[in-house]
Amino acid sequence: MTKVISLSERAYGTLKKLKRPNESFSELVLRIAGQEGGKSILEFAGTWKGGDIEEVFLQIMKDRERSVSRRIEM
Repeated sequence: MTKVISLSERAYGTLKKLKRPNESFSELVLRIAGQEGGKSILEFAGTWKGGDIEEVFLQIMKDRERSVSRRIEM
């Protein structure tokens, strides 16, 4: 079944730049959505193994404090 969707010119242009030769827009959307042959991020929920979660969390927070935000134009 085919569905019609509306895209802004900007969104269409962005998708068109990502599209590979001989790839349909449907194939492109499935590829960038990670659904074709990939796993959903939700499949990994709750799979942390190990007792070092506090240490990892603290390291993440330290890294975030040291990081600098940058603004980029697309």
